[in-house]
Formats: sequence, structure tokens, C-alpha cells
Amino acid sequence: MKIGIMGTGYVGLVHGAVLSSYGFPVTCMDVDAAKIERLADGISPIYEPGLDELLASGLRDGTLSFTTNAKQAIQSSDVIFIAVGTPAKEDGSANLSYVQEVVQSIGKYANDYKVVVCKSTMPVGTNRGIARYLDGVLKARNAPFRIDVASNPEFLRQGKAVGDSRHPSRIVIGTENEEAKLRLQSLYDVHIRQDVPFLYTNPETAEMIKYASNSFLAVKISFVNELALLSEKVGANIQDIAAGMGLDDRISLHFLQAGPGYGGSCFPKDTQALIDVGRKNGEELYVVRAAIAANEKQKLKMVHKINDVLSFNGTLKGKTIAVWGLSFKPETDDIRSAPSYDIISGLLGRGAAVKAYCPQGMKQAERLWTDLNGSVAYCENEADCAQNADAIVLMTEWEQFRENSWDTIVKSMRGNAFFDLRNMFAGHAHVRRLFDYYPIGSNELAYALEEAQ
Repeated sequence: MKIGIMGTGYVGLVHGAVLSSYGFPVTCMDVDAAKIERLADGISPIYEPGLDELLASGLRDGTLSFTTNAKQAIQSSDVIFIAVGTPAKEDGSANLSYVQEVVQSIGKYANDYKVVVCKSTMPVGTNRGIARYLDGVLKARNAPFRIDVASNPEFLRQGKAVGDSRHPSRIVIGTENEEAKLRLQSLYDVHIRQDVPFLYTNPETAEMIKYASNSFLAVKISFVNELALLSEKVGANIQDIAAGMGLDDRISLHFLQAGPGYGGSCFPKDTQALIDVGRKNGEELYVVRAAIAANEKQKLKMVHKINDVLSFNGTLKGKTIAVWGLSFKPETDDIRSAPSYDIISGLLGRGAAVKAYCPQGMKQAERLWTDLNGSVAYCENEADCAQNADAIVLMTEWEQFRENSWDTIVKSMRGNAFFDLRNMFAGHAHVRRLFDYYPIGSNELAYALEEAQ
């Protein structure tokens, strides 16, 4: 079975590389010629642990190829995955223009029976709309074959995408066509043998499962972040609260870590898109809407927290702040909708000078945050970033940040404030002793009493 992947972003590239490692001939197509040229040389445009090795293996074995030729990719494939972006429009609705371009190409170039699989996150009803469109195009062409459409949403975690693709938590297949179902079962046979749970349903349900999953996790994050803000005011400790909640197996500890807010390529746009679907169908989703509002509030509260400690007469002018971490989570270079952008913008707006270091996110920041270029000084490492700074703001919990020589770091600084927006060092007595330490979701007086005891 030959596979075509339309789109070489985080989803398409990882999915294609993993399928090629199972022995399937995979052709990945993208309109970006420069990106395809680099991929053909084994150079990934994104940072994802384990992906470089998969690319090298697939290219070496001849199971993985790259092209800008849509006709070639479509006509040489039995199963075609649509894995292009569906970014949010200004009104929150999903921008399906890239999907439409791919579907039009499939309708134009398809030369025999195909199964088109929607891997991109698409609003409810999109799969059925694609099927109707392709049926109409094939009838107009008097084509002697049909094209079946299935929804197969992805559930990859950035930073762990290769592992999640090889060992998925579940596989959801939304189709009402038996032949399409059987072809996807054959494609995912390795996961059937792994006893991965499979859910077969209709396209609309599959589309909703993806949005529901991401929106629920966003709600959970916003909920714990609001509790963290309250905990700081009443003297409670959010980490202990989360631990106590997580011991209830109906809740679990997952996604109960307080922080500066959620970000990335999925949660922000998918919550907005679900709100839009609800609005168009006459159902206001109040809980999801509240999660979005709470997330925006959380980022602003982080700026206020830093400002309240460091400012003089309400301004941060003359203060230098070292930001550690730009990506929305560790083990990825993705800075899309990262809380670091809003927080850095807020600090700059209050007059602060900002230095920043991220193990993987700086290239993307320089490329995409053009409005901040010239205002942020990007550094070679976290120690360089902290030098002569009045405060460190830990934005992303990269594991390498644990390995610093803290005595050297604090001696190189002008001030000694440490805003740990991930509570990465909440249990690190030496760090808390060296710095004026400000975690998320706890009153520092409580830490001082604990230390004394």
C-alpha cells in the first residue's frame, strides 16, 4: 500500500516518517520547495526528538520521499492523508483554505480508487463536505472510480510525537464506508497487534472527539491556573492541591500543573474553533469560553506578578529581565501562541529590557516574532542570559535548566529575583535560598515557614 502525505508540518512529517519506518512507501508533498529540498537531504524543519533518525532511515531505505508535485503524490498513492494546517481566523473559526487546495488537487488528479484520510483538525462536517465535493468532481469528469473519505484525527504531543505515533493512546476512525475502514485497518495493523484501542464511528463524531479532547485539557489547565492565583492569596499550595486532586482516579494528576498559561498550535485554535462551531449551531459553550478567558488572564497576571516585585513607580524602566524558555513546552521548538510572547510583550511595554534563551525556540522566535526583533536580546545559553539581569523568569521547564551552577548564576546577576512560572524548582532548597524565589500558586511565607521547620 502506497501512502501520500499532503503537508509536512508537525503532524504530516512525523506521521509520514513513522509509516515509512513500518515499510510503507511514503511520499510527502508540500508546496514549499525550499523545505522539500532540505527534507530530501534529511534536514528537518522542526525539532522533534527521534525525527531526524526516522528521516535518515526512511531516505536510506527508500521508503520515504519528498516532492512538490501534487499530481505525482496523489496518483502514486492508495491512501492520501491531508495533514495541512488549519489555523484560526481572526473570528476564531478554522481557516480551511489549505485543506481546500489539497482537496481540489485530489479531485483534479486522482486516477483510480483512493482513500482520503483527514488527519488535520477540521470543524465538524468538513469530512462529509469533502466527500460531497469529490463525488461531484468525479461525476463531472465521468471518472470510472470513486474516492472514499475518512476522519482519523491525530493525538500527538509535541516533544513526544514520534513515540505517540508509534504507540498511540487510541486510534479513532470516522467513516461509514467498509472498504475505507478495511484499508485503514491494514495500514494500522501494527497497532492492532499492539492492542491499541480502536474506535470506529461516523466522521462527525471523529471530528468532535479531537476538538473535545483538546478543549477539555485546556479547561483543566485553566482551572488549575485559576486555583493557583487564588492559592497565592489565601496561603495554600497549588502543588499539594493538585496532588490531592490527582489522587482521585476520576480526575488524575495529568494537566494539573500550574503555569503561565497554555499555548502551542492546538489548544488555542481548537478551543476557538469549537466555540465557532457551537455558535454556528446555536449552542454557546460557556465552559470552553471561560477557559479561553482564564488563559488570557493568566498571562496578564504573570506580567503583573513580575511588575509588582520589580517595578518602581509602576515602571520596569532600567530593569533587565532574563527569560529562560520560549517554546510553549519543552522538547519542541514550537512557539505558536506560546505564553512567552505575551509575557515578554507585557514586560517590554512596561519599560523592561529583555534577554532570552531557549534551547530550541530562538530560531523560530527570530523568524516569527518580527515585531519583537530588536527589542529582545537572544543569548547563547541560560548563564549568558542571566548575566547582569535583575531577575530570571523561567517560562519553559527544559530539563537542562536543572544543571546550572546556581552560585555562579546568582553572582553574575545584578538582582536576585527568580520567577519560576513552572514551579520547576519549588522543591530545590538551594535555589530558594540563593534567590528571592517566586513560584506559582503558593505564598512564599509558607515556604519560609517550611524551611525553618
